[in-house]
Amino acid sequence: MTEFDVEKVLQQLSLKEKISLVAGRDIWHTNAVPRLGIPSMRFSDGPNGIRGVKIFDGVPGAVLPNGTGLASTFSKDLWFKAGELAGIEARDRSVHVNLGPTANIQRGPLGGRGFESFSEDPYLSGVASAHVINGLQSQKVAATMKHYVCNDLEHERSSSNSLVTTRALREIYLEPFRLAVKLANPKAFMTGYNKINGEHVSQSRLFLQKILREEWSWDGCIMSDWFGTYTCKDSMEGGLDIEMPGPPKFRTSAALAQQIDSKELHLDILDDRVRGVLKLVKFVKESSIPEDGPANADNNTPETSKLLRALASESIVLLKNEDNILPLQTDETFAVIGPNAKYAACSGGGSASLIPYYSVTPFEGITNKLETAPKYTVGAYAHVSLPPFAQFLKNPKTGNKGIHATFYHDAPGTDNRRAFDEVDTERSYHVLFDYQNPEITPLSTFYIDFEGIFRPEETGYYEFGLTVFGTAQLFVNDQLVVDNKTQQTRGQSFFHYGTIQEVGKIHLSMEEEYHIRIEFGSCNTYNVREKDEIDLRGKGGIIYGCAKIIDPQEEIAKAVELAKSVDKAILVIGTNGEWESESYDRQSMTLPGYTDELVRQVLKANPNSVVVNQSGTPVEFPWIKDCKALVQAWFGGNELGNAIADVLFGDVNPSGKLSLTFPERLVDNPTFLSFKTEMGRVLYGEDIFVGYRYYDKLQKKVLFPFGYGLSYTTFQMSSLGVEVLELENRLVVTVKIKNVGKVRGKQVIQIYISKSDSDIIRPVKELKGFEKIELEVDEERDVTIELSLKDSVSYFNEWHGKWCVLPGEYLVQVGSSSDDIELVEKFSVVEGFMWTGL
Repeated sequence: MTEFDVEKVLQQLSLKEKISLVAGRDIWHTNAVPRLGIPSMRFSDGPNGIRGVKIFDGVPGAVLPNGTGLASTFSKDLWFKAGELAGIEARDRSVHVNLGPTANIQRGPLGGRGFESFSEDPYLSGVASAHVINGLQSQKVAATMKHYVCNDLEHERSSSNSLVTTRALREIYLEPFRLAVKLANPKAFMTGYNKINGEHVSQSRLFLQKILREEWSWDGCIMSDWFGTYTCKDSMEGGLDIEMPGPPKFRTSAALAQQIDSKELHLDILDDRVRGVLKLVKFVKESSIPEDGPANADNNTPETSKLLRALASESIVLLKNEDNILPLQTDETFAVIGPNAKYAACSGGGSASLIPYYSVTPFEGITNKLETAPKYTVGAYAHVSLPPFAQFLKNPKTGNKGIHATFYHDAPGTDNRRAFDEVDTERSYHVLFDYQNPEITPLSTFYIDFEGIFRPEETGYYEFGLTVFGTAQLFVNDQLVVDNKTQQTRGQSFFHYGTIQEVGKIHLSMEEEYHIRIEFGSCNTYNVREKDEIDLRGKGGIIYGCAKIIDPQEEIAKAVELAKSVDKAILVIGTNGEWESESYDRQSMTLPGYTDELVRQVLKANPNSVVVNQSGTPVEFPWIKDCKALVQAWFGGNELGNAIADVLFGDVNPSGKLSLTFPERLVDNPTFLSFKTEMGRVLYGEDIFVGYRYYDKLQKKVLFPFGYGLSYTTFQMSSLGVEVLELENRLVVTVKIKNVGKVRGKQVIQIYISKSDSDIIRPVKELKGFEKIELEVDEERDVTIELSLKDSVSYFNEWHGKWCVLPGEYLVQVGSSSDDIELVEKFSVVEGFMWTGL
């Protein structure tokens, strides 16, 4: 293959062709210039797995554990393998550019997309990003670092103005991106929706040109987040190469041609933007991934499942284990209780979510370990909307599990309706903005009838719910049960375009089958548009759910009696992709509904109960003192149920470490007063004291510290040594570690650096290195960890606009968490200096 010469190709492009390259063709593709060998590039979400090119009726895939879960493995090897798997999945779907990893910082526990990022700590976030990127790009799939930068909350995210000091920007928020560039060189960056100090990042020359391209010498392609471009000229001059998605709103052929012709925009600026795109094209052409190739390959193999299980199990963090309640023994009797027990919380919500090849619920994983299924009851509900139920229906057309959808041009009741499309699905959540069919246009009105057969497990009253961007009605045996057509209320669903959930109830018998029919009208039928509203979300969407109506106190009483009847109850609780999702933030750290009351009562009835929490970010545990065994399981991907069971029953010795601090209460976290957009801005008042840096500085007690996690064995560290090689910019740390327990296990050696004395306010300590080590019983190993000296000891001097290394005495603190330091050693830096770049 002839080498693709960026400069020669650039010289041969016409103005019209250049303009076509700086914006997307459609939602997932760029434009091609066939005569010059420029292919259309395919992009795809994302950080938790590869969706492909369809959101509606999408292709199933391998769902990785969410970002905070992946980071909690503290395993560089697993991060690389996770990226490598995502690269394989991308190639199978003819995807050239993966829209991940996500490296925003969890300032506080309530961020809607907090689960998607890695950590509150910039070093951990940067190193995790780098290894995922290297894994992805080993498969010749371009990685995209996002969302650059300070896109740290969802509230009014497109207009939110992050007010943040230069020092905090450099030491906390830019640092993961700098480390990713230094250690991995991602081929693409994606800008955030937000402003920083008054300017949208997607058109900021400071962030895109001066810092990223000039100071860090990064030489890749910058794209906007979807609908995150706000101007034509400013974004071009600022350094944004591609407006996504297409067709463009700003970089239209007419607008850009007029800008060039009037000399409002210099042709050199357009050439610079095209050059950035062509550099990505060059990488893509070398990948051998076909242009507009097939997007439905299946990588659902035993090897994929094995890796997903390892990723999920090593992410799990053992938080409490009094009286050695864990691991469980298979000859004990169990009850499995809780809203997440039979619900597969694979991932958080929004663009990070995708359809799994399969999913294993915690109940299924636990049952797989036992000869007979354990006793079960839900205990309490924890849903926002009623739980999805398509997977519990029988498709009337195929007889298989799921629901049948028929598409029509005409409304229900119209004579001689003609169907133009049919889809079989097990999904209950449908976003239609990327739905395409030759018989409709983006402005067409169409209708879908969803049909399925439902046989309830129990007799009683059931609630059905509909949430729509459009209109819908739900019928049971032709009886109207839910009306979200004639009565609609605006809500926050579907990126704040949709309704609240409308609910209806009906009595059903377990002895009968019921025909469910949902009549949906696309977004043009919507009745509650706001004045002067412009729709950017296409053809609408629908969510449908169902649950048996329970009395909360009666259900808790049932759970209590169940817990009393067994040796140990396993409570599986937490949030899910409705509570933690793109487009809105959580309102509190409390667990949903009656969860806390359920846990209190079950622990009182059976003190040997085990609590498994699934959440992407911290929640409050007001019953923690009464809980002997607590496991943090995150959103674990396809294999979450098996992974939880592996840890509970001791087939896997837990080795996860918390990637972010769990405070006792929401009011304790440093962003409590400022995690919201008010009058268009968010004040980053905690400055550099994010996460454990804040709790350390104030000597504030937390529930579980950053880096914390227990094991079924015990480790001992000794013989800390530190060598400073200033001329080589190296800090060499050596330590002995020994497994002094009774089973094989893995421990994370965490290295924190601090300045002994300084006139500059600094954190008590900062993570600057770590290594995960596996040891047999009684095995001892010498471990050497090399750090960059300047990266480890610098602070950012705002007056000089440079990183500053101060001479003097520093401390190396080595331990098993930020709050469990076992060894301390001094070292000195003789010559101070300032620096910029990588």
